[in-house]
Amino acid sequence: MVEANAWEWARWPDDAPGHRIAAVTTTRPGGFSKGKYAAFNLACHVHDDPAHVARNRRDLLKALGLAHVQWLEQVHGTGCVQATLASCDRVPVADAAWTSVPGLALAVLTADCLPVVVAARDASTVAVIHAGWRGLVAGIIPSVVGSLPGRTTGYVGWIGPGIGADAYEVGGDVAEAVRQSGPEAEAYLRPGGRADKYQLDLAGLAVRQLGDVGIGCVERSSACTWSDARFYSYRRDGETGRQATLVWIR
Repeated sequence: MVEANAWEWARWPDDAPGHRIAAVTTTRPGGFSKGKYAAFNLACHVHDDPAHVARNRRDLLKALGLAHVQWLEQVHGTGCVQATLASCDRVPVADAAWTSVPGLALAVLTADCLPVVVAARDASTVAVIHAGWRGLVAGIIPSVVGSLPGRTTGYVGWIGPGIGADAYEVGGDVAEAVRQSGPEAEAYLRPGGRADKYQLDLAGLAVRQLGDVGIGCVERSSACTWSDARFYSYRRDGETGRQATLVWIR
C-alpha cells in the first residue's frame, strides 16, 4: 500500500496557483518490486519484473485519483511533446511534455537527474522536464519553455528531488561541457576531492536557466536522492529503480 502523503509534494510560491496545480515526486516504500528495485519502482526500462511495475503504476493512479498519465521514453535529449488524452496510449521518445488538459498527468522518471516542473500562474498549462547534465547543457529548459503557450513571465517552477552538489562528482569532460553551455555556468562547478574532478550543482544550474527564460519564481526540494534512502539513486546504487515526478491541472 502506497501512502501519497509521504511523497515529496511541490511547494509553490504564495502567489502561484498551488490549489489548482498538483506536482509530486514518489518515494521507494510501499510497492511490489523486489531486490534492487524495492519497492515502488515505476520504470519499465530497468530489469524489474514488468508485472510488479504494472501493479505499482496502477497503485500510483489510484493513490492520486488519476485516470491518465503521459509516460515518456527518456533519452537525455531535448525533445518535448504536447500531451493529450489520445497521446497517453503511446510512450513517445522525449524528455519533456506539456499539456493544457485538466486531469492529465505528465510524468518523468529519475534516479538522480532533476525533475523540473513548470506551471502557468493561471493554471492553464503545465510542463515537466527530465533534466540531467546532458539535457541542461543541450538547452532543454529554454527549448521547452519556448514551446509553451503564453508569456514565460506568467510561469513558476518547482525542482523536485535530485542529486545534490555535495554528492555529484563529475569528470573534466562533463565540467567542460557545462562551461560551454553558457558564460555563467562555471559558477555551478567547484573543485572536487580528486584531480580533474568537480562537484556540479545541477539544481543551481537549472534555477539559473529558468531565470534566463523569464521564470524567476522557482521553488526547489531540499532532498538529495544520493543521501536520502527514500529515493532511488543510480549514482549510489548502480542498478536500481526509478521514482516518478508528476504534474497535473486539477
